[in-house]
Amino acid sequence: MSLLTELKANLAALDHASQRRKRRVVSSPCAPQVTVDGRKMLAFCSNDYLGLAAHPDISSALAEAVQRLGTGSGASHLVSGHYDAHEKLEARLAAFTGCERALFFSTGYMANTGILPALVGRGDAVFADRLNHASLVDGALLSRAELVRYPHLDLDRLSAALEKTPAKRRAIVTDSVFSMDGDVAPLGRLLELAEQHDAWLVVDDAHGFGVLGEAGRGALAEAGLAHWRIVMVGTLGKAAGVAGAFVAGQADVIEWLMQKTRTHIFTTASPPALAEALLAALDLIEQGDALRHQLAANIAVFRQTLSLKRWSVSPSRTAIQPVVIGDNAETLRVAARLAENGLWVPAIRPPTVPAGTARLRISLSAAHRVDEVRHLAQTLNGLEREQ
Repeated sequence: MSLLTELKANLAALDHASQRRKRRVVSSPCAPQVTVDGRKMLAFCSNDYLGLAAHPDISSALAEAVQRLGTGSGASHLVSGHYDAHEKLEARLAAFTGCERALFFSTGYMANTGILPALVGRGDAVFADRLNHASLVDGALLSRAELVRYPHLDLDRLSAALEKTPAKRRAIVTDSVFSMDGDVAPLGRLLELAEQHDAWLVVDDAHGFGVLGEAGRGALAEAGLAHWRIVMVGTLGKAAGVAGAFVAGQADVIEWLMQKTRTHIFTTASPPALAEALLAALDLIEQGDALRHQLAANIAVFRQTLSLKRWSVSPSRTAIQPVVIGDNAETLRVAARLAENGLWVPAIRPPTVPAGTARLRISLSAAHRVDEVRHLAQTLNGLEREQ
């Protein structure tokens, strides 16, 4: 079998298993009401949890900065691409999260795949929740440390693994809010284990930053945790509504990461105009209690209205509200029926989630109206009875 023939056969196998991914083309701003593939739909897809992705204050800050600073940075941060806007953003992120220092990255994937190889290596060990985001898994693999994956939220298994490891250095790695389930990690207990076993605690707060904690400072702030061994990752393309990511922590830790993280060193810096837009977004997050209250109200309405017998909704208190159907083909059929009703909800299948747990990943936003959320839940109730 030639390489191309084998590849075509593998694509056919994805089709047979209802696992081939397809892209949709959006031609309107990120918002609940979108135009996708030329059709107007009500979207429950994006991670724009506070509805800031098309906010006029952020758009104006970006447009003004482009006129003043241009469209590119020209080089990596450590050559000539680190602008005063980047410097101000890092200082603001550090202060906002209550950390000594922050380091800006172009994407969350780059942050997660870069920091773990800078913290651990051969002879060390990474202890990771089995449902961590793929970027954390890839970062652990790139580090060449031993990767120990413990069952989701099973801290007894994690503790036992930490007790018996001979690793020189250790890192416990977790999502704060798990991206496909919406549940929240027990960060306080994880920090206790990190202290007991002298380990780093790396927390990917991609889905908590901007939403959880006082003024949206994130899951660690909500848990009241601060420690030099905590390395916090936050993304800026979700609740912040723009793009990029950051790592925050103790000053010497961040200095080391700046010196050793390849995904920060060996890439062109993001345009400085994006940093200016993010400074405006941080103002809106800090002043966004009304948006967080609206999001909480939407979550409550969705869960109160949903009445399922065969399918199940995950026990999530966050904006991520997965409806687990199980079978890949049935999940695709339900997503298609929702689309026929003008509702865009993504069907998530293995390998993104474990086999047998295909689901509709519903993302709620403060920008959704209560009647729109109720309509989605009622439509799901009806579709379950149809299947």
